[in-house]
Amino acid sequence: MLRCEGGAGPRRWLTLVTGLLECLCFAGAVFGWASLVFVLKTEGYFSSLCVNIPGVNGMQFLDCSGQDEQFSLIFTIASFMTNFLLLPNGFLFDRFGTMAVRLLGISLYTTGALLVAFSSSALSSLLFPALSFIAVGGILFLVTNMQIGNLFGSARSTIITLHNGAFDSSSALFLIIKLLFEVGISLRASFLFLAACGIIHLARTFLLLPRTHIPYPLPEGYTYGMKSRGQAKTFSSEQAAANGNMQRDDVTEEMPFNKESAEKVATFWECFLSKFFLWHLVWLSVMQLRHYLFIGTLNPMLQRLTQGEPSLVSTYTNAFAVTQLCGVLCAPWNGLIMDRHKGKPRTPGVSEKEADLRASVLSLTLTALQCVLFSICASTPFLPLQYLTFILQVLNRSFLYGGHAAFISIVFPPCHFGKLYGMAMALSAVVSLLQYPCFILVKGVLGGDPLYVNIALTLLSLLAFIHPGCVYLHCRGLAARRGKPKDSPSS
Repeated sequence: MLRCEGGAGPRRWLTLVTGLLECLCFAGAVFGWASLVFVLKTEGYFSSLCVNIPGVNGMQFLDCSGQDEQFSLIFTIASFMTNFLLLPNGFLFDRFGTMAVRLLGISLYTTGALLVAFSSSALSSLLFPALSFIAVGGILFLVTNMQIGNLFGSARSTIITLHNGAFDSSSALFLIIKLLFEVGISLRASFLFLAACGIIHLARTFLLLPRTHIPYPLPEGYTYGMKSRGQAKTFSSEQAAANGNMQRDDVTEEMPFNKESAEKVATFWECFLSKFFLWHLVWLSVMQLRHYLFIGTLNPMLQRLTQGEPSLVSTYTNAFAVTQLCGVLCAPWNGLIMDRHKGKPRTPGVSEKEADLRASVLSLTLTALQCVLFSICASTPFLPLQYLTFILQVLNRSFLYGGHAAFISIVFPPCHFGKLYGMAMALSAVVSLLQYPCFILVKGVLGGDPLYVNIALTLLSLLAFIHPGCVYLHCRGLAARRGKPKDSPSS
């Protein structure tokens, strides 16, 4: 049961609902790339790269591998920029707060939508910056909305994973654009509408979100948004009497992001070099690479399995996009797994952080198992099986990104959340660049058959099981030390 911490419930519920809608309708649109590629091919983007190749009996067939390479490169760059730029954007978020980062995200998203709107087959190269701008702007919507979980302390992980699930489901946006295109709504009209929606994003920024951050734990009397300046005055005077250092009339909102004053806070580099972060980075990177290669090569894979039958390619592309809508339904289950101990009495000596760590083991393990099963199905060249592949893919993506954000928020000081979240995504983005050479390898040396690359990626995905194993052993070590007569305090 979701419960809002403190008062002012209606505003916080409105913030939650509108944040979920923003993530659901806009944030992760770039991951519906396969649907948009179908439209772009119909419109003739990069069609000059298709060439006639002599076949048997003097017949010719159209080879569009050059066109596919361009579309794969666009997605590779956009997905890389999405994650890699989270490193500087994470620092911006921690340093300057919500409003500054959202204004940047809105500007990028709107510019990207306008570039697609005014592109054409003759200006196909505009897709390179356009998709990157949409991707980076969208992930910034997610980053600034995940902190809403701090308003619902007992369900914090559930809210974080719910926003990540909405982010995954928003990949269906390009399916909607594809369906509208098929009934006569132009690509330009659809993307002009997306650009105009920047007004809605601006309204949320100023009315329903703080200028800086939503702290955790939530201080009593915390307010934000349109009325925060006026309501903060009383709280400011009370805090000034206690601390002697809060002089601003909007101090409620300006308090340091989850500042831990009762104990020494680990530095950013201590967090970054910890075994938890490094193995978490491996966990994220190997699974993300598997997903990115699948999404970026879905259209040519379907072309191969259907022998190029356009109606079948369209049917399976639509099926994939429809399953993406289920991301918002899958992700909360991961959050519930991680929050399942909340409200229950803990064993004496067990801190909330340790309880959260124990709860994360099952989540991390299930996510790795889902990825292996998804990769096996994706590697099997049997067309009807791809329906199951689509289901496993959206389930695993929802668990992956929601679990990533929740784990970072559980293990490390919240004052480093933006930097560590961004660092993990940035470094995993470097690994994800391998998708393009993998694509070239399949198209070239392997003659279009991705079987060996898929087997290699499936084996690589097994590395993800090391991370939950390390967390489990750490928790077991804490329990063992507690059981000794002179055990040291648990962290």
